[in-house]
Amino acid sequence: MVSKQEKSMRIVMLPYLAHGHVLPFYELAKKLSNKGFHIYFCSTPICLEPIRNNHVDHYHIQLIDLQPPSSFHQQLPPHYHSTKNLPPHLLNTLLAAIDATKLAFSDILKTLRPELVIYDLFQPWAPEAARELNIEAVLFLTSVQSQRMNFDVPKETESNKEILDYLVKNSVNGMTFTQRFFKSITSSSQMILIKSSTEIQAKFHNSNLSSDAFGDLVPVGPLVQRPQDHDGDVKIMDWLSKKEASSVVFVSFGSENFLSEEEMEEMANGLELSNVDFIWVVRFHGENNVKSIHEALPSGFMERIQGKGLIVDWAPQAKILAHTSSGGFVSHCGWSSTLEAMMYGVPIIAIPMKFDQPHNANLAEEMGVGIEVPRRKKKFTRHEVAKVIKTVMVEEQGKEVRRRAKELSESLNKKEDEEFDVAVEKLLHLVQESKNSVAASKET
Repeated sequence: MVSKQEKSMRIVMLPYLAHGHVLPFYELAKKLSNKGFHIYFCSTPICLEPIRNNHVDHYHIQLIDLQPPSSFHQQLPPHYHSTKNLPPHLLNTLLAAIDATKLAFSDILKTLRPELVIYDLFQPWAPEAARELNIEAVLFLTSVQSQRMNFDVPKETESNKEILDYLVKNSVNGMTFTQRFFKSITSSSQMILIKSSTEIQAKFHNSNLSSDAFGDLVPVGPLVQRPQDHDGDVKIMDWLSKKEASSVVFVSFGSENFLSEEEMEEMANGLELSNVDFIWVVRFHGENNVKSIHEALPSGFMERIQGKGLIVDWAPQAKILAHTSSGGFVSHCGWSSTLEAMMYGVPIIAIPMKFDQPHNANLAEEMGVGIEVPRRKKKFTRHEVAKVIKTVMVEEQGKEVRRRAKELSESLNKKEDEEFDVAVEKLLHLVQESKNSVAASKET
């Protein structure tokens, strides 16, 4: 039995400056807060802005601004202190700016004196700062595919060139992304937390992180956002509520992915050809003088889909996937989106774009809860989009995918609290062991 005093311990959390990292860290923070921990959540103001706008006071979470040194502000103004909307040529500058926050982060730790730091995979200096103050530090992986990383440089192929350039060729402050990842892994205290479940982890028995050298790999559950009411979602939810059960496909490619003009046209025509009701979150770069959603879509498309489709620039994803009218999810297969679909029992029509997304799409297929849209020379066609949507949503051959999606949802939801409790007990044990060790060293 864990005492109240132990559960009131202080934890500092430090996510990487990307939307797909900050939100899972915050979901973990909320769950830890619900268990009685006091959380100090550190990030840049631009990353913390959406959290501040929706922050609930009853959580024991204090938001801490962590600013890069002023020497970076000319190259990297505050609105670029995040990967979202960051021009690609500034990625290395952002990473250098993150590295330069080590001193400010150390000062935060000296002031707060937490018992534990939970950090992200590209900040190996965070556990160093913690250890200098005898504070335990644990790595939290927000993507299950991180454990498939190979620490040797793989052979370059057409399919992996983009991620290879990003991970093993790009160096900042003398370290590539892969080297940062490896150092972060080996610096974690006894265990590594991962946004996953035991059932999903069973698919990774040959993982590179299965070695005892890296400590215990501890699932904290899917950490899926629960449906919340937002300003502006009434129209969407009213439209969805008028549709039959499992009859609507939801289409979204995340906050940092954009379809090309050609892909936009193929997707629009594919949705039309499927003859399935849909909600499509359309985002565009504003290139080629495109200034509105209407201009981004094929001529006459908006008029032809009246009553059949709903086009929006934002949607409450968790709320839509949890709704009984949702029967399919056309997704880029970011890890959080993949887990949301699994948790809510919605089959995935996979169109991965980059990085870990092809692996996540493959996992969805392996687990029987999704089908990937085939590509020819890296391009998908309207006919393939329509074919997979119809298979997943309405046709007999998609019956098993629909059944398996519901089955997995029930299993994940049933085990979620139990798995998180195990993770909490391991964290408490780690901190208590550390305190005992420090006390013993003082006695001698």
